[in-house]
Amino acid sequence: MISKVISHFKILEKLGEGGMGVVYLAQDTKLDRKVALKFLPPHLTKDKSAVERFKREAQAAAALNHPNIVTIHEIGEYEDQTYIAMEHVDGHSLREEIEKGPIEAEKVVNVVTQICEGLKEAHDADIVHRDIKPENIVIDKSGRVKILDFGLARMKGVSKLTKESSTLGTVKYMSPEQLKGETVDQRTDIWSLGVVMYEMLTGEVPFKGEYEQAVVYSILNEEVSQQLGIPKDLGPTIRKILNKNLDQRYQNIQEIENELIKITDKTIKDEKPQKSIIVLPFRYMSPGKDKEYSSDGLT
Repeated sequence: MISKVISHFKILEKLGEGGMGVVYLAQDTKLDRKVALKFLPPHLTKDKSAVERFKREAQAAAALNHPNIVTIHEIGEYEDQTYIAMEHVDGHSLREEIEKGPIEAEKVVNVVTQICEGLKEAHDADIVHRDIKPENIVIDKSGRVKILDFGLARMKGVSKLTKESSTLGTVKYMSPEQLKGETVDQRTDIWSLGVVMYEMLTGEVPFKGEYEQAVVYSILNEEVSQQLGIPKDLGPTIRKILNKNLDQRYQNIQEIENELIKITDKTIKDEKPQKSIIVLPFRYMSPGKDKEYSSDGLT
């Protein structure tokens, strides 16, 4: 594929490959800019109705113009393969960041707040991502966080389990309602964000298992526990995000942002230096003894 020209995109190099296809770095010959060109795998594009549904969702996502969302430039087909031309982000995935070890709370709050900003824009447009996980979060060299792959979750049929090798990684971030095959709304993204937040702080996901059904059982039946690495102030927030009862979970992204602002403000107040008084003794040198009491201290 290297050096091939597809539409007005000249492929420069392969960036990566995963369950959702192959990604290439390409040059947009019309606008003279670098783009990421993602080719969806053939097994996901056999169902033509699914492809059309994806195209409609991708078109809706392409209308989103937000600094925390990877921009979709174009959707097309080449030799019966569907491709997406999107903004190329010069940076790394959140997965790479997590693999280095637990992330300090201040940075976690910063990253999560930026994810919230992107999700809020999508949710306000009635678009639910359905597949929030570290692989779908990228961080550029300036520290800006961006969400990618809006619409692709529908292609994988994440409302039901499949036997794809990539499914186990996705299942860990799925909400109880997704696993039950129920209709999902923005609160399913909120759940997935909570799993990501927990993993950033601790280095592991809250619901574990060596195989798919074990993970599913854990998500549906086990409660999230307080782990080392989760600051006391963030624990209640994460537990509420990961409430299995939809009505007891945060109902929208703004509620999470408000909570994070409160936690940040409290931390700043707690860390703010307090004024103190220092008392220093000194020797009374005056010949008169009637004022000697004043040598008791100097403030």
